[in-house]
Amino acid sequence: MKTQKDNLDYSFLRDKAGRVYDLLVQHFGIPEWPVLPPLDELINTILSQNTNDRNRDLAYGNLRTRFSSWEEVRQAPASDVIDCIRPAGLANQKGPRIQTVLDRIYAENGNLSLDFLKTWEPVKIREWLTSLHGVGMKTASIVMLFSFGIPAFPVDTHIFRVSGRLGLRPGDLNMSADQAHDHLALLFPPENYCTAHINLILLGRRICTARNPNCCDCFLKDECDFFLSKTN
Repeated sequence: MKTQKDNLDYSFLRDKAGRVYDLLVQHFGIPEWPVLPPLDELINTILSQNTNDRNRDLAYGNLRTRFSSWEEVRQAPASDVIDCIRPAGLANQKGPRIQTVLDRIYAENGNLSLDFLKTWEPVKIREWLTSLHGVGMKTASIVMLFSFGIPAFPVDTHIFRVSGRLGLRPGDLNMSADQAHDHLALLFPPENYCTAHINLILLGRRICTARNPNCCDCFLKDECDFFLSKTN
């Protein structure tokens, strides 16, 4: 039985995504991003949930300064970990979550490394990562893309909002954020995932904000379904 998604014109959407990508690069350039080891990226991304980059970086820096290894973090009193990561918010949740993840990795592998995932198929890597407590599709995709170099398209709240307004994610599909990961991955070439991911976030933070988006000055307004619907 066919679904709405089966009827999507992916050729049209890919062409549109290509134009959007080119305009994003013209405006924001090709971004640079730090490459962290997979476990470091996993912890860093858990800390980033429901906070901004500055607070995440403060919390991550506190952890790395206070503890000499992830093994020390795993064995530390929960209160010590919580105190370190308070700048990231939700410390009472994130602290135990991080220690639970570390316990799971150690229990299954006898060490604190995610290198064993390198030989797995991408779908299996994502399944395993999302089986960790508190790790969703976005966190798993970030680890896969930025640390392992495995094609995955992470979708955060900015990308979900912006892709809907642009019409890259047709609103009549009622697509969830989790479903949008695979959908948007079909629209961009894998070699462009990192740049598209970061630049769409910049667009969402600086121009296409949740409230009062600056549509009139947006360099993508001619490609934007949301803007065109308001002017027609």
